[in-house]
Amino acid sequence: MKPFMHQGAVFGVGEKNTGRSIGQIQCNYEREKFTEDEMKQNWINLSAVDPNKEVQGEISLELQVVEEAHQRLLCCHVLEARDLAPRDLSGTSDPFARVLFNGQILETAIIKKTRFPRWEEMLEFVLEEGADSETPLVVEVWDWDMVGKNDFLGQVKFCLGSMQKTILKDWFRLLPLPNAGEDAGDKLGQLRLQVRLAEDRILPSSYYQPLIDLLVESVLCPPEADDLTPLALLEEVCLVESRQDVSIKLVKIFLGQGLVIPFLDYLNFREISRTMDPNTLFRSNSLASKSTEQFMKIVGMPYLHEVLKVIVHRIFEEKKYVELDPCKIEPSRAKRISFKASLSEAQIREGSLEVLKGYLGQIVDAIVGSTESCPSLMRVAFKQLYKRVEQRFKEEEHQEAKYIAISGFLFLRFFAPAILTPKLFSLRDHHADTQTSRTLLLLAKAVQSIGNLGLQLGHGKEQWMEPLHPFIFASIGRVQEFLDRLIDVDTEMGDEKQPWTLFHSSDIIKEGYLQKRKAEGVHLVSRFTFKKRYFWLSHESFSYSKSPEWQVRTSIPIQRICAVERVDENAFQQPHVMQITTRETGVGCELHLSCTFFWQNVNELNQWLSAIRKATIANECMLPFCHPGAFRGNRWTCCLQTDRAVRGCSRTHSAVTLGDWSDPLDPDAEAQMVYKQLLLHKGKLRFVQGKRIGRSCLAGGVGNAIQAGLYPKKKRRMLLVL
Repeated sequence: MKPFMHQGAVFGVGEKNTGRSIGQIQCNYEREKFTEDEMKQNWINLSAVDPNKEVQGEISLELQVVEEAHQRLLCCHVLEARDLAPRDLSGTSDPFARVLFNGQILETAIIKKTRFPRWEEMLEFVLEEGADSETPLVVEVWDWDMVGKNDFLGQVKFCLGSMQKTILKDWFRLLPLPNAGEDAGDKLGQLRLQVRLAEDRILPSSYYQPLIDLLVESVLCPPEADDLTPLALLEEVCLVESRQDVSIKLVKIFLGQGLVIPFLDYLNFREISRTMDPNTLFRSNSLASKSTEQFMKIVGMPYLHEVLKVIVHRIFEEKKYVELDPCKIEPSRAKRISFKASLSEAQIREGSLEVLKGYLGQIVDAIVGSTESCPSLMRVAFKQLYKRVEQRFKEEEHQEAKYIAISGFLFLRFFAPAILTPKLFSLRDHHADTQTSRTLLLLAKAVQSIGNLGLQLGHGKEQWMEPLHPFIFASIGRVQEFLDRLIDVDTEMGDEKQPWTLFHSSDIIKEGYLQKRKAEGVHLVSRFTFKKRYFWLSHESFSYSKSPEWQVRTSIPIQRICAVERVDENAFQQPHVMQITTRETGVGCELHLSCTFFWQNVNELNQWLSAIRKATIANECMLPFCHPGAFRGNRWTCCLQTDRAVRGCSRTHSAVTLGDWSDPLDPDAEAQMVYKQLLLHKGKLRFVQGKRIGRSCLAGGVGNAIQAGLYPKKKRRMLLVL
């Protein structure tokens, strides 16, 4: 979230009334007074959608009190505004400023069809003798309408006393009217929201190097079950709700260091050493479990897509009615998809069984045939995990534990969740409908049973899954053979310590058709035409051609992209347009890309925006400002400036992340998150360390504690770093 963002809004929209909002909830981050990393969850009443609360943007003002010979003047220099809310159908506004002081009202000129007006007007008020220093000066921004009432765009308030001491010149955030949009009780319904505000101040890399060194030392030494390393301390103080965030950051830190395999081996060894029953191994959401799970998502997502994407797309396209549970069978739904007059429950179950077996057969075939496609890092990590479990549980009755440890991660935490919710793994752009979702759920249950190697079949409550048991048992042998092949890899842990990039540069991140238009220098034609082209995005280039099969491609190197932004609707009379600005030998060259096929599709636009911004997050040439309009008729449509080379009027949004596996590597941000977790629990760190040392002292004195390694320098360094 950018520093200038202060609030967010959630709208409830009726499905049948497209574009009509049921109500809204606004969350102001300052007013709510979020504490560090606090999670707030509550049922909140929807409020009526009030245009007076739809306020955004900033205004540039210069305020001062001027002493003249016979009077004092309050001078309000209204300079410009930016990123105002659009109020007209064209996606712009006709803004003017209104200044109110001590019963007097002055207004600026109206600047038509812009969200980035420049007034450069001086408005003066005569100050009376003995004027109260608390007298407010209110600057309002309005959208002028020829017919009807003017629309409110925001306001900012000052007291006279603050201007008497010094000159105020800055950009000021526009605020809504304080009494607008009151709570409508529960008349409009409620939404249950869970909101967390995480605010981090990222320091230069050198500040985090001591912490990185400590974390690296933990995994370079041979692991011991009770060794009190910095990683072990972090594991002890990390709260359950924070483990996923911490695990993502740790995996990315060690990926960047080229030490992710030793890191996972260290955590897994500690987990395995503390586990007495192999049936409970990695079943909790420990730091080891979450780290391995996030490691698979970060490293193995292209592999997952190669294995499951085709079959998942087929399931979505075919939309077959599938049900095995007698309590949930709906004959009427089955009748609509059958040529027969009616089907009995037995026929529905029999047909569903055949459909599920067909889908499962394709899924299992794709998985067991994917050995060579699995990333080498994943294979080496699983090989090391296999060895650790085999060393810990040597008994004959536990011979399958080493297989279940691997399949528990690969099937239960990777393949099955991706089948259940494909959108969360970027296998689909939208969630499944109710019917398809049920099919995916049944398939995910079966894949979980296969991943458990059939050990829990017949012991659960879902006896209606029994018709699938023969297929599941028949697949177990194939899965074990697949796991044997998977860990049959020559690469040994520790052979390579080179930093690993999140994605291979040539991997395709996103592809599809877009409507493209290229700016032709300063000589622009009056008609803005878009051409349909097929695009490929990788971490290396952004390329396109006339069709996917076309051999000739035009490529834009990712390193040359310096801005990826939305374009105002009035620029091309289309609602969902984005622009990519590149630098070519010092001359700006813009590409305007429409993310629609001439119909509304804001989701597709946002997906492309996010994907390209993530691919360019490490670029050093990113621009801080850009124009969200087009240069047409010898002026910019956004700010109406006539100089084509003038600095952009709107701030850019380059550092866009979601806080999940798909974000690019950012060592400083990742180290800051780990540092913050340790700092929040600094007192607990001292307690844990003191408790360990105290137990050793009771057993054999301080000398034994030092000799046992419970009080070495690197433990003290941990607290010194904090």
